Amino acid sequence: MRIGFLGYGEAARAFHEGLGRDGLVFIAYDLKLADADTAMRQAMAERGAESCASIAGLAEADWIFSAVTADQSLLALEPLLSHLRQGQIIIDINSVSPDRKRATAELVEAAGASYLDMAVMAPVHPRKHKTPVLIAGAIAGRMLPQLAELGFSGSVAGDRPGAAAAIKMVRSLFVKGLEALTVETLLAAEASGCFDEILSSISASYPGLDWPRFANYQFERTTRHGRRRAAEMRESAATLDALGLQGALANAIADVQERMGASGFPTGDDLKTTVRAALRWRLI
Repeated sequence: MRIGFLGYGEAARAFHEGLGRDGLVFIAYDLKLADADTAMRQAMAERGAESCASIAGLAEADWIFSAVTADQSLLALEPLLSHLRQGQIIIDINSVSPDRKRATAELVEAAGASYLDMAVMAPVHPRKHKTPVLIAGAIAGRMLPQLAELGFSGSVAGDRPGAAAAIKMVRSLFVKGLEALTVETLLAAEASGCFDEILSSISASYPGLDWPRFANYQFERTTRHGRRRAAEMRESAATLDALGLQGALANAIADVQERMGASGFPTGDDLKTTVRAALRWRLI
């Protein structure tokens, strides 16, 4: 069985590492290969993935995991459509809106291949491909036992593409929103000269969150993954707008995530030190 990856970033690498076993062959294509990115080629080689000279090389795969940035999920797939064949399965793990998943499914199925909406519901480390996932689409029912056989921890969200994405997008509003709310509150507290008072107050109000360890984790996640999370939150905004709700909230969360992700400052074990470093950067 040949498994392909369209995009070979953190999620694809984690899935590959978890799936690596006898009887499976892995091939991968990433736009960075066209830029002669030696680090990307090395990452593929280290994990035993054959790098494709062009996106057409993925035509050799039985399953193709689409794992690119949220804003590129449709654009990245379009050059592959003419190379798809009957029997191939596109597994779309991108964090995008239900409407985007449905639009992608229509294009894939019109090209003769099958489409599976997969939502990854937790960080891919340390469980890699065993991270809990939701799947949806016409083939979800028959795919579930095949995925389980390979070690996936999944359940079916529905028989229409977008059903898994909807759960992911709504949940992300809370998870990424809580990150942004924590970060902005503590930055404002430090800027106002009342950091200790605010941290003490919210720690007393929400003791179950294990402050300040929880807050440190929020800073680490937004700093390391903020850019990717921002793209995901734009898709969450599109989801809410399509429902007639407040997509502006998700867009504001995206703004915070994007600014934090662009900062590049290192986070540490001491929360106050991290907050001060983040504030200095934000005020430049």
